[in-house]
Amino acid sequence: MLIKENIIKICVAASAAVMALSSCHNEIEIVSLGINDYYYLPRMKKLRMETAYEGEAFRWFAIDKEGNDSLVSTARSYTFLKGEEGEYHLRFEIDMEGRTMKHSFPIFVVHEEVEYSPYTANVYEYRPAPGQFVNTMPMYSPGDTEKDMVRKAKDALLSDEMITLGAYGGYVTFGFDHTVCNTPGQMDFMIKGNAFYSDLPEYEELQGGSSEPGIVMVSVDSNGNGVPDDEWYELAGSEYYKSTTLKNYMITYSRPQEGREPVPDKKNQISDLYYIPWTDNHGGSGYVAKNTYHTQDYFPAWLDDDTMTFSGSLLPQNGVDESHRGTYFVLYAYPWGYVDNQPNRLMSLNCFNIDWAVDGDGNPVHLDGVDFIRVYTGVNQYCGWLGETSTEVLRATDLHIDNDEYLFDQTGGSNN
Repeated sequence: MLIKENIIKICVAASAAVMALSSCHNEIEIVSLGINDYYYLPRMKKLRMETAYEGEAFRWFAIDKEGNDSLVSTARSYTFLKGEEGEYHLRFEIDMEGRTMKHSFPIFVVHEEVEYSPYTANVYEYRPAPGQFVNTMPMYSPGDTEKDMVRKAKDALLSDEMITLGAYGGYVTFGFDHTVCNTPGQMDFMIKGNAFYSDLPEYEELQGGSSEPGIVMVSVDSNGNGVPDDEWYELAGSEYYKSTTLKNYMITYSRPQEGREPVPDKKNQISDLYYIPWTDNHGGSGYVAKNTYHTQDYFPAWLDDDTMTFSGSLLPQNGVDESHRGTYFVLYAYPWGYVDNQPNRLMSLNCFNIDWAVDGDGNPVHLDGVDFIRVYTGVNQYCGWLGETSTEVLRATDLHIDNDEYLFDQTGGSNN
């Protein structure tokens, strides 16, 4: 049955329950008044239902095929989301004036009319911290605004081209053309970077090479406005619960002073040791140095502010000068749970499970799906001629949408 026909059915359906008033909006995902007799909606799309009535208590139950029910919400509104097609049954109860009113109804989840893409579809924010690839990945042109750079970041990710997030805290926020559903027992999405192992066996065995881990955040479009302004949750990777990871870390970078005299190093690899100063909320300070290999401005040229502030979790430094004389730095990978941390060929180590989500206090939270994904550089370190550690990002993939690129075991991965 076509979706358009289904929408018409929603509009004409009237609730048989006491709360019979209902309203049909142009978008199937939002129902602001009443509870209909039944609903049709595409898979991986949210349906928000809310009663028009005030009450003393609200209860939403999911009913399985055997008729058993389970309480799924006690809020006045409930958002339904399923990734699999099929017939689902719910019951809504409201306590009013000493009585309990009940209404049971089915939701028919159908296949979308236009096939979803498994890949990144939108970029909402692009705010890199200063870094040696900033203003080149993607390329800044004089006069570009922040909106222009967000568009360029989107064009890059949609083409599976790399963008840089700069030093600690720099981030990109993106999404798909659908909600990424949380499928029990499976990884939910993958994000590619450009990490690699050293070609020296002694370091390759220890997963050392170039690992610039980025932390992943997720958010649900709870208010339905299509903007990433709701609560964010961190996906707790392998280092999250360790004492070496700092929570609520904050750093501020300052624009380089015009006209100041650069201070190079003695090896002619660093053109300015004190290029971009930074301070943090732990009393630390330092610089993003400028090297001789990348001569453009490192501070985002499209921004007018003289400072940039970022906050989040801070991973321990993973870079080691194995030469002990500044010539060979090895950046070691963490076990799992970070972007640009493990080589892309190790697909399962670049996948993420929505069940890893924790709130700001570190408490696990259950999310049926997510609409926005944010990646930010998780390490604050400088490795000599290699420069600052900066997460690089390519496109992401929803592992629940059929695609030819990634066919592998999606199970596993746990933060327990």
